[in-house]
Amino acid sequence: MDLGYTLTKDNPMKGVNIVSKLFFGWIIPLVRRGTRHNLELIDLYKVLEGDESKGLADALAKNWQNEIHKKSGQKIKPSLLKAITKTYYKEFFLYGLLWAFINIILLSSRPIILAQLIALFSNHNTDSTKMYYYSAALVGVSIATAFFYHHVQFSLSVIGMRIRIATSSLIYRKITKLNHKALGQTAVGQVVNLLSNDVNRFDLLIPNLHAIWVMPIQVAFLLFIMWYQVGISSLFGIVVMVILTVPVQGFLAKYVAKLRISISKKTDNRVKIMSEVISGIQVIKMYAWEKPFEKLINLARKTEIEDITSASYLRGVYSSCMVFMDRVSLGCTVICFILLGNNISADKVFSLAQTFNILQLVVAISYPIAISLGAESLVSVERLQNFLLLEEKEETGIERTKDGGISLSNIEASWTPNNRTLQNIDVRIRPGTLCAIVGPVGAGKSSLLQILLGEMPFDTGKIQIGGEISYCSQEPWLFQSTVRSNILFGLQYQRTWYKKVVQVCALEKDFEQFPHRDRTIVGEKGVSLSGGQRARINLARAIYRKADIYLLDDPLSAVDTHVGKHLFENCIYNHLKGKTRILVTHQLQYLKKADFIILVNKGKIEAQGTFEELSRCALDFTKLLIAADESGEKPNESADAENADAPKRGTFRRMSNWSALSFRSDVSDSYKGADEVIEEESGTDPNVKPFKSYLLSTKSICMLVLLITLLVLAQAFCAAVDLWLAFWTTEEETRHANYEVTNLQSSSTDFHPYLRNSTENMTKYVYDIDNDTSHFDGIFDYVEVNGKITKLVKTTYAMYFYGALLVLCVLLTIFRSFLFFKTCMMSSINLHSNIFHSLLEAPMRFFDTNPTGRVLNRFSKDMGAIDEVLPRVLLDAVQIFLVMAGLLINIVLSNAYMIIAIIVLGYVFLKFRKWYIEIAKILKHLEGITKSPVFSHVNSSLNGITTIRSSNAEQLLINEFDNHQDVHTSAWYLTIACVGAFGLWLDIIAVIFLACVTFTFAVLANYTEVNGSLVGLAVSQSLVLTGMLQYGIRQTAEVINQLTSVERVLQYTNLDKEGPFETPPGNTPKQPWPVEGFLEFRNASLRYAETEAAVLKNLKFVIEPGEKVGIVGRTGAGKSSLISALFRLAPLEGSIFVDGVDIASLGLTDLRKKISIIPQEPVLFSETLRYNLDPFDQFADKELWRALEEVELRDSVDSLEFMVAEGGGNFSVGQRQLICLARAILKNNKILILDEATANVDQRTDSLIQLTIRRVFKDCTVLTIAHRLNTIMDSDKVLVMSFGNMVEFDHPHKLLQIEDGYFHKLVMETGPSMTEQLKEISRNAYMNKKNGNDTN
Repeated sequence: MDLGYTLTKDNPMKGVNIVSKLFFGWIIPLVRRGTRHNLELIDLYKVLEGDESKGLADALAKNWQNEIHKKSGQKIKPSLLKAITKTYYKEFFLYGLLWAFINIILLSSRPIILAQLIALFSNHNTDSTKMYYYSAALVGVSIATAFFYHHVQFSLSVIGMRIRIATSSLIYRKITKLNHKALGQTAVGQVVNLLSNDVNRFDLLIPNLHAIWVMPIQVAFLLFIMWYQVGISSLFGIVVMVILTVPVQGFLAKYVAKLRISISKKTDNRVKIMSEVISGIQVIKMYAWEKPFEKLINLARKTEIEDITSASYLRGVYSSCMVFMDRVSLGCTVICFILLGNNISADKVFSLAQTFNILQLVVAISYPIAISLGAESLVSVERLQNFLLLEEKEETGIERTKDGGISLSNIEASWTPNNRTLQNIDVRIRPGTLCAIVGPVGAGKSSLLQILLGEMPFDTGKIQIGGEISYCSQEPWLFQSTVRSNILFGLQYQRTWYKKVVQVCALEKDFEQFPHRDRTIVGEKGVSLSGGQRARINLARAIYRKADIYLLDDPLSAVDTHVGKHLFENCIYNHLKGKTRILVTHQLQYLKKADFIILVNKGKIEAQGTFEELSRCALDFTKLLIAADESGEKPNESADAENADAPKRGTFRRMSNWSALSFRSDVSDSYKGADEVIEEESGTDPNVKPFKSYLLSTKSICMLVLLITLLVLAQAFCAAVDLWLAFWTTEEETRHANYEVTNLQSSSTDFHPYLRNSTENMTKYVYDIDNDTSHFDGIFDYVEVNGKITKLVKTTYAMYFYGALLVLCVLLTIFRSFLFFKTCMMSSINLHSNIFHSLLEAPMRFFDTNPTGRVLNRFSKDMGAIDEVLPRVLLDAVQIFLVMAGLLINIVLSNAYMIIAIIVLGYVFLKFRKWYIEIAKILKHLEGITKSPVFSHVNSSLNGITTIRSSNAEQLLINEFDNHQDVHTSAWYLTIACVGAFGLWLDIIAVIFLACVTFTFAVLANYTEVNGSLVGLAVSQSLVLTGMLQYGIRQTAEVINQLTSVERVLQYTNLDKEGPFETPPGNTPKQPWPVEGFLEFRNASLRYAETEAAVLKNLKFVIEPGEKVGIVGRTGAGKSSLISALFRLAPLEGSIFVDGVDIASLGLTDLRKKISIIPQEPVLFSETLRYNLDPFDQFADKELWRALEEVELRDSVDSLEFMVAEGGGNFSVGQRQLICLARAILKNNKILILDEATANVDQRTDSLIQLTIRRVFKDCTVLTIAHRLNTIMDSDKVLVMSFGNMVEFDHPHKLLQIEDGYFHKLVMETGPSMTEQLKEISRNAYMNKKNGNDTN
């Protein structure tokens, strides 16, 4: 169906050698290519056999069906979780054992080895062999951990990917089976949400899930190690960590989850309103409703941002805990240990520091993440399961025969219980019959077709259908592919038959206009085509499919008069002759040629028979059928472009757009214009500095300065805690050292030389309290060490100072997190406000050239990233950078030689960082590009599900969905492989640095005295780097990726603007204005872009006050452009005067408020009926009810607070149009424009609208763009347009006297009977006006 891309490159993982696999060497060529030349879709590899969507889905589907079968007849629901577990448990638990080995054995052994290594230095053991041995052991364990960890994580990520792929495919397969009721409960957004958010939980959960069962075992093992070192004191640290983790973070997680639900609802509401605003922007502009909608969005945004801010503060506390939790736990353990009368030593303290660091990773990070993701995933699985358990379309009991006829006997059917849609339907249609079904809007015509298709279940009766069915839907359904693919829809191309179908569906001239004929690519929903072209391609698909019965649901409503005549005569009547044809139509002029007519009203058949039989029927509605005998074709110039050389704006979206849609063989263009998408996704302006702009969006330099100061200060205190602990440990070791006295080197009083490697003998001391060799002076002890008096801080004061540093560290860290998120929220609020305000002021040209989805993406995906993701990853990145800086400073203070290693390895690290950020950004864009077709495919499938099922194309589309998933899998596989590869490579750099630190100390020990505390500080903090480096780089890359959203939002703050919106002082016309409704066009020209030809050319005419003017012309003539000119929706050259005032001198709001319009497509918003009528709250209830009464809607609603569904879904098309008429009645302006307002309504609603306009707007100037010529034949004048020029302008009667005139030709095309009728109407109107008896 959709355009797809076939992967051609073999996957390098096939047959790769063990070394390449171990070091991720197979991905190096891709990284090299990506960092040098960028990557494109052509660079992606074929997926491995085990990752193919079809195979994965088949395996899960089998287990899911088994689960359904087991639970059938039971009250217990089938469990999707059990089906997933049964499918993937073997490999998942295998990697679980490896995960346990990494965490329980490898990671937990590091504190033991570290303690032994530090003890060698603290005891001044001169056995350098042992030092090298333990150093090598520590490095070996660290490198083994790195290799095991990244390969296990990669493999678990692949399992998560496979579960996501399988469940996604299962969801899509379910879509093709849903019945109408289930489809009604399933919004496109809901399914996209399932396939974008819910299934993605598996990608996040599976790599972390084993932490749930490994954590208790690992904690027990670590607790044993700590107990061995410090005894019962270890429990105090553990308790503190558990308190900070379980109750505190448990409360935070619970509250954040509640806020998350609230945020989701509020965000959905805001995005829904935004979607409606963008979709209805033209109407909003013409009604001048920008301000109330800006107020509405701001109100929705305010409530949303309040919850986001609260959630952010809670996350701030959580993030702060990650910084100080291990320090606080260690501090509590050390203080408790001392208070119990023990002495601390470097080997104990820094072994404990490493242990608590691992505990923090497990207890405070991995375990809560696993629990949190597990809980979220259970919710997602439940949602997926509920979707998979929705009702499926069942066999409706339709009997199949081979005679080609149709029989319905005593049918009672309904879409919903207790609400009969069709009642007592008895119909027999003979083979080869052309049967027309007519009736008012909402009568049940389309439902009658749905029951024949098996889409609508019937409760009683019997249906017999004789043969294969082909179906043409009422709303044209097109998908993104070539025109030919849309017609063939999976069938084989048969040249002769195809050409015949194209001919009878009047598509030949269109193909000539298309740049690549039928190989031209059309956008989703056929957005680049006119309405008529969409309708005819939709019809051609149904006709190309050879069938016995053709169900055609009003295919003629969107085409011009002569095209409709061509389709009926050549296609429906002649080409399909001999086939059974059921045609639902409002085009009553074709009924005479129908073999059989069914008149439906309120779900019942009011009459059926031949045209002659119904003409004699006494029913009121059949008067319309009698009139059809004398009527010609309905002239509908609204949608086609077949006779126009210059396409209409909004029809072709400008001919220049075709270049982007043309069919090309290269990869990026055939796959949904990938180049364009990449540019769209990435934000390509090199002059934009998104990070700088993001910071400046706070609009508070003082806040930024304060934030930076606090960030540095908080980290400084954290580093000070570590330094003080090392200093204090050294002092305590000095205080309680061996009493043996060695030779004095100096008798002078000095502070203990902590921050340097001393050549003095620091291992033999005297600390003799009993013999009074210590002198107490304030906070210091004076101790004689080797004949030298050394000043030591008293233990009590050292402990107090350590505690104070910890408290300051905690408070500053929490406060800086609060301030950080507050600053980010300020940026978010201002960015959203700026982008929405800018959007409302953007010209219509912007909305015509940018799809709704693209614009909406800024307010959903991008603002979502800016609101929640960017602050989190930015804080992580900043935090890690600051922690890393603190660690390196401490290491350099411990061992100055490490500066050399930092410089050398730092250079290598920065190179890897640069490569990773580049390749990660490219792969993220490729992943996004390959994901889009998956969603587009789902969207298209849901919109055309009836057509798909009627064509038996479900399996075809399932295969295409799997193909789209495979392409996305290729990009995703490389993404997780790059994470694994760079993670491993960066950890290897960190391990090399660790080796430099440990072995340098071992070497120095042979030449000088080395302080054990310094060794402990440096080595323990080097060990922290072995996970932090790669995580920090990933978060940095994520920040850069998320800043893309900022850049994309900033693009929309610099849009061209309309304006001014307010009338400049001095130009305000005398109020009230206008009082007459006088219109004058003086040399008025209009072009939508400077580079394009004018669509209105030098128009000069005058419309007197109160005149009723009809505007006619073929597609592309410039009719709708007249409206654009009058509302100044596009740049206007020349002048238009309203009551003598040049509209160019007025503000847009002041101008547009004074002109009423009833648009062709009625736009309603999902707010109250009151809001839809009067968003400014200008009118009293009484006036609103009176307006509804005028349009006969008073009895349709019981309250003005009645909630209108999205898009006005709980009103019929006709009722929506009547609400638009009520808006015009309320405004009571002197100028009213009808833009083909009755194009999509039945005859009765059309008549009601026309009569109401004639009565209510009797004294107003009315401009009507004609849809049915009979509606403008009694006008005072008719303006005939052709290619932007005014070719005729006079009373219709006078224009009909010009035999070769444009208007005369248009009237003649309606057929002889209708021509005479229209002439009669115009003649009577002219005579009445001439005699002064004009009823208008």
